[in-house]
Amino acid sequence: MGWLQRLSEGLTKTRDKVRQSVDRLVGRGPSPEMLDDLEASLISADLGIRTVDRFMTRVRQSRGTGTPEGVIDILKGTILETLRTCEAEPLERIIERTARPFVILAVGVNGVGKTTTLAKLAQRLTQQGRKTLLVAGDTFRAAAIEQLEMWGARIGVDVIRHRHGADPAAVVFDGLAAAKARGVEVVLIDTAGRLHTKSNLMDELRKVTRVLAREVPDAPHEVLLTLDATVGQNALSQAKQFQEAVGVTGIALTKLDGTARGGIVVAIAEELKIPVRLIGVGEGPEDLQDFHAKEFVDALFEPP
Repeated sequence: MGWLQRLSEGLTKTRDKVRQSVDRLVGRGPSPEMLDDLEASLISADLGIRTVDRFMTRVRQSRGTGTPEGVIDILKGTILETLRTCEAEPLERIIERTARPFVILAVGVNGVGKTTTLAKLAQRLTQQGRKTLLVAGDTFRAAAIEQLEMWGARIGVDVIRHRHGADPAAVVFDGLAAAKARGVEVVLIDTAGRLHTKSNLMDELRKVTRVLAREVPDAPHEVLLTLDATVGQNALSQAKQFQEAVGVTGIALTKLDGTARGGIVVAIAEELKIPVRLIGVGEGPEDLQDFHAKEFVDALFEPP
């Protein structure tokens, strides 16, 4: 099964929810009550209030609401317009024009797939011939260090680690020193999952970024926030908090497979304009791909 087919299959629940809402509207005619129902349904699919508002205005002004296809075409165009604002230049191109080592700092709350996403990205960069290094900055969980070491062994990438409970900033310092000594092109730093509402943990993350900036000019060059698509609007809240704390430069959206809340990427694009770098629809390395607005919209509305 190809990537686009997996993405389309992963968005089935979101697509079905949107389609059912449109079919109900067209089947009974665009009365004010049905338009209100459609609006509520699209908002519940996490498509973002402002995007839904624009769509509803266009539907009310359009004469193309007599068929489901007419309404869907308006919705597709509105969503594509929003998503194009968060299309991102591929990381590889940014890496090419940045002084070495290029530093990627992975952040996010617990359980979103941050470590796995970082390892998959390291694997991709390695397969492209780039010398990479993983840094186990999550020292709070021994299992996190072990997980990263397992990934490193699997993909042939060295891992810099300290003991469980060590100062994450010290691990990062040693990781950068190793990268400089070994001529590493890309350093990928894992960090402990932390609730975006815990100020002490966010302060620790700021400490890590200060160490990076002191040791490598303009580092971190990429602050990659991993978000779980299944949590809907809470993902948007997380993005806002991490953006304020450490200046997120890119988003990796995981677990799009099987969620009815795949529209959250639209809300993120609408509210924050943060580039969406990567999206994931499965466990395999090939299931993490660059985000492209047109591909996403096509997958959202066309069955696999």
